[in-house]
Parts: sequence; structure tokens; C-alpha cells
Amino acid sequence: MEINLLVGGPVSEWPAELLKKNDGQIWIGADRGALRLVQNGIQPAIAIGDFDSSTKEEQDLVRRNSKKIYTAKPEKDDTDTELALKIVFENFQNIDRINIFGATGGRIDHLLANLFFILRKPFYEYADKIFIFDRFNTINFYKPGTYTIQKEKDKKYLAFVPLTSVEKLSLVDEKYRLDEKNFNFPVSLASNEFVGEKGKFSFTTGVVCVIQSKD
Repeated sequence: MEINLLVGGPVSEWPAELLKKNDGQIWIGADRGALRLVQNGIQPAIAIGDFDSSTKEEQDLVRRNSKKIYTAKPEKDDTDTELALKIVFENFQNIDRINIFGATGGRIDHLLANLFFILRKPFYEYADKIFIFDRFNTINFYKPGTYTIQKEKDKKYLAFVPLTSVEKLSLVDEKYRLDEKNFNFPVSLASNEFVGEKGKFSFTTGVVCVIQSKD
């Protein structure tokens, strides 16, 4: 099962034509993301949030056009993205992939929260199934192991970002290679590139964020 989650980041950062092709996909809206889904003619399977930035008319519009509503208090421990993911985990079984949109741009603290939540439960258990997309980037997360990733046709750059201490990170066939390099703190290994259509990498401990990007 594939789930799409739209959160409240700037529309300017959405991938092109994001909501133009619905094709019966499952959409979840978090706070202002739910409003934007409804305004684009998409009925959220679940709308989630405190809706504190919406007018009463906007709140009513979301309630009338969502299959299920979860209302949160503005003073909460989770961000809208984290709360939405927890509710997705509770409501759906056999999840193969969660695509998150609207999670970048705007406030830097929200962007950082949307990268580092993966280190905590229950999110860590789903790390390899969570993808974040915007108009320039595809972001996903990896636990220790050996991987081969496919180059996206419109992306030029490749970054490896240890979010924790990481041991024996090897970049096997990328433009800039590493051989079992250890990192004791988070760092962005930016502006690498694929050599061919695929890239191999491995590491033994920690969590690595991988980003494919274009200008």
C-alpha cells in the first residue's frame, strides 16, 4: 500500500503537477495540507492537525470534504508531520511506501524536524518506507546495510548525510568514493554524483539520509 501525505509547507516547493493526477491514490492531509487537498478537488482519507492557522470557513470546508478528521491541540509534543505519520501507522496496515510532500521550504526548524524525526520511535521502524519530495529533491532514509540506488532521470546531484554517528560508510561507484569511512557526528556529504544509472553504498551502524537533487 502506498500513502501520500501533504503537509503545510509552501506550494512553491511542490513537485510540478503534484495534485493534477489523483488516480484513486490515498491522500492524507496534515493541517494546511488538508485544506490544499480539498481546494484541489481531492478528498483526504484522513485530515489531521490543530488547524490553528485556518479560518472557520476553511475548517468547515475540510470537515465536509474529508473522510475522517483528527483534531489536535495546538500545544502538542509532535509536529504536524509526526502526528500525521503516527495516525497513518495506526490506521493502515501493510504500508509499502509513504510519500511526503510540503515538508520543505519556509521555516528551517520544521525542515530539520522533518529530517531528524526518523531517528525516533515509531518512525525509525518505517525508515526505509518514508520518502520526502519537493521540486528539487528526493530524500529517503537508510538503516545499516548494503544498497543499490537508481538514478532519477531529472536529478544530477547525490548527497549522503549521516544523521547520527555512522561506521564504515563506503561509496562504491559514485563520482567521489569512500572506503569504510567513520563519522562521529552528523555531516552532509554534498554534491556527489552518479557515474552510471545506479550507485552502490554500504555502512554498518547509524542512519544515513540520501538526497538526489537538481538545480
